[in-house]
Amino acid sequence: MTVSAVASTTTAGLYTAPTAPAPKQTMDSQVFMSLLVTQLRNQDPSSPMDTNQMISQTTQLAMMEKMTELSTTSTEDFSLQMRIAATAIVGKQVSYLGKDGTPVTGTATSVSFAGSVPQVTVGGVDVALDLISGISTTSA
Repeated sequence: MTVSAVASTTTAGLYTAPTAPAPKQTMDSQVFMSLLVTQLRNQDPSSPMDTNQMISQTTQLAMMEKMTELSTTSTEDFSLQMRIAATAIVGKQVSYLGKDGTPVTGTATSVSFAGSVPQVTVGGVDVALDLISGISTTSA
């Protein structure tokens, strides 16, 4: 009976140390909960943690999570408002300051949402929405 060799599916050796995760730069709910559990685990049994303090900390955790959600929702809302504003000016006469500082006026022909700030095409030039200083209707 012949036995075939088994190929290794991983490139790490048997004795290589696992890579440590990169340290977090922000406090999130996971870090907060880890601190609370560590605090409970290392408390003095003869003087346990006050339940009011524990409830206060869990309330702070819930508030932090809701504030994070609110911040995310606010950012998404602002992004949506910029997109709506950019599409509303297509076909209208817009003004902005050119790279040399002179005022430029032209008709907005299209909008691109590729970046974080919508880009409005005016006379073949892409202009960031926040650089547009005036909008007027085109005269027919």
